[in-house]
Amino acid sequence: MQHQAARAAIECVRGDITQQPDMDAVVNAANAELRPGGGVAGAIHRAAGPDLDAACRAYAPIAPGQAVITEAFALPNRFVIHCLGPVYGRDYPADTLLAECHRRALALAAEKALESVAFPALSTGAFGYPVAEAAEIAMRAVIECLGDAPSVQRLRFVLFGADDLAAFESALQSTAQ
Repeated sequence: MQHQAARAAIECVRGDITQQPDMDAVVNAANAELRPGGGVAGAIHRAAGPDLDAACRAYAPIAPGQAVITEAFALPNRFVIHCLGPVYGRDYPADTLLAECHRRALALAAEKALESVAFPALSTGAFGYPVAEAAEIAMRAVIECLGDAPSVQRLRFVLFGADDLAAFESALQSTAQ
């Protein structure tokens, strides 16, 4: 499913965030220390190789809502944008922090004049954010700030499971109208 918003195409696909060779950057669902871990962060660090971990150390720690950018190393992309989403039920205001992750990721993409960015479902795994709510927040945030990121022409939400894909497609359809 794909929609246009502020000169950019936004799409939702089921797949592997580390296998997006047509994207300038992928977004990492990072932990505060920007270290390898489980889920998306573990997959990105494994695919990028040990140089990513070394590059991240200069930026750590980060707080919920913050984002930093590094090279992508062995990934098929130019950059990785590391975002620390909120832990649901612990970091407040969770909706504001989650939206800020998406805004800051796009701001970093604009600073590097990137044309394409792939996002996972930030905060929905081990951080416990309900997927449907996270999808609505993510879609509103990216659509609202695309005008401030004129270089970005394509956004992709890469979802691991069918339920996540359905939630993000529904959010895209309702938000893009």
